[in-house]
Amino acid sequence: MLTMKKAPQYRLSKEESRFFQGPFSRFRELIFTFKVQYNFIRAFRKMHFIGPCVTVFGSARFGPEMDHYQDAEKIGAAMAKLGFTVMTGGGPGIMEAANKGAYEAGGYSVGCNIVLPVEQKPNPYLHKWIYIPYFFVRKVILVKYSFAFIVMPGGMGTLDELFESLTLIQTKTIAGFPVVIFDTEYHKGLCEHIDMMVKHESISPEDMKLLFVTDSVEDLVAHIKKYSIKKFGLKKEVYKAKWWFGESRR
Repeated sequence: MLTMKKAPQYRLSKEESRFFQGPFSRFRELIFTFKVQYNFIRAFRKMHFIGPCVTVFGSARFGPEMDHYQDAEKIGAAMAKLGFTVMTGGGPGIMEAANKGAYEAGGYSVGCNIVLPVEQKPNPYLHKWIYIPYFFVRKVILVKYSFAFIVMPGGMGTLDELFESLTLIQTKTIAGFPVVIFDTEYHKGLCEHIDMMVKHESISPEDMKLLFVTDSVEDLVAHIKKYSIKKFGLKKEVYKAKWWFGESRR
């Protein structure tokens, strides 16, 4: 039986993920499951009243002077005017832009911030946010409350979130919510790769219907109206907080 020696060069710092250190004692594994459960419950309570959301994925690296940022701002405003809460990862860049658009348009804006070694601070355009220490918990929250997903230009994290959402829809783990890829030029290579997967039959041609690719905010709005609001009969509801649960709408 192979075992891993705890040589110094393989030790991870406290800030790094411990998942790669192999199994811990049964007691430590049990404590970890309690921590995960606690973070799920905390997130569910915090986000219970946010209403139907559109989640916007995108890079933290694009500043206000860039077209990508300005596009995300317009999209955030457009989603707020449709009555959606705009949800993002809560950080800078595209996330900030989408939150800003919603915030300044009079909509509701929320963020799910990940706890990193270099802490990601909430952007200033959030009505509500939460810190989550585990990526997989964060991804559940970004999906759980959303009736549409908008994929802006981004990096590995954005692609991870895109294909996670598509996989959940493809396998009917969640409903067939619209997934919009915005900016055809930026995502040209990605779309070509998806077409290649169809040609090689690693995905079905039917799976292409899960995606809508556009450069137009107006077309994006029309698509989400048809395949989210009308399809699921969405209405903005006001949920009452239960004081005996210690709940608050704030």
